[in-house]
Amino acid sequence: MENTLEAGMIGPWQIGLIVLALLLLFGGKKLPELMKGMGKGIKGFKDEMGGEGEDEKKSKGKLEE
Repeated sequence: MENTLEAGMIGPWQIGLIVLALLLLFGGKKLPELMKGMGKGIKGFKDEMGGEGEDEKKSKGKLEE
């Protein structure tokens, strides 16, 4: 059976429905502000989780000296 559903997969129809619901709830003027805030939050989270922190960089530099 080729048409199996995989858990957690979001398709184009689901994305379209989410965008439509957001437009209906918040309107066209407020939506860009919400997306900008969400993008900043995600970027900040990735920066904190993914990369080395300032403290780690400083201690790593001291160890190499």
